[in-house]
Amino acid sequence: MKTTRSQRGLTLIELTVALGIVVLLFAAVVFGVGALTGAKAKETSTELAGTIRALYDTAALSGRTCRLVFTLPQPRDEESPTTWRAECAKAGATASARRDDELKDARAAAKDKVKDDARFRRLDSDDAPTLQQLQEQEKNRVEEAAKFSDFSSEDVVEHTLPSSVKIEVWTVKQREAVKSGIAYLYFFPQGYTERAQVWVRQGDNAWTLTISPLTGKTKIHNEDLEVPRS
Repeated sequence: MKTTRSQRGLTLIELTVALGIVVLLFAAVVFGVGALTGAKAKETSTELAGTIRALYDTAALSGRTCRLVFTLPQPRDEESPTTWRAECAKAGATASARRDDELKDARAAAKDKVKDDARFRRLDSDDAPTLQQLQEQEKNRVEEAAKFSDFSSEDVVEHTLPSSVKIEVWTVKQREAVKSGIAYLYFFPQGYTERAQVWVRQGDNAWTLTISPLTGKTKIHNEDLEVPRS
């Protein structure tokens, strides 16, 4: 008598395919439950709060201005991830809203200093720099000190979030939260930061991080807070 397929059971290939289907279904269920509960957004909030604290300490201890740079996808770009990374200047610098004025004042002060120094230099020799060259050198020095470059440490690393997790950033210099494009959060060497709120969203779930400007302390709220109006 011939043995039928049902009687001899499943082959190894069939068992492998069945197991693969079970794993995919299980992963889909886990992903769906995570989206419903906002588990990844909650984890991201905790990681971001730690990064903010670490960068606040870095700026205060190093005497440099640092900032978190958030890259936020466009509203219709559901596939691109949200990222954040840290940058620090070589010295103290103001936020972008005042930076142009600060550089202008610094250049003017440098120009006056160069003129004073030039009175005691012999500018008629072939190897001595001219007044214009001295001014250009001082201008470049000021601008170089205010440039930002990538920064990382054990506690401050670049993050790339799952596409299901979205971030919005508001600081006291803004009227509305930034939801797409580039957003900055500054930390200054004097030991303070900008008053800010950061929203971390996943599905219908939202966590709001509020940052104290004087202490850098970050509090995580399990709710969708409004943008401060005062």
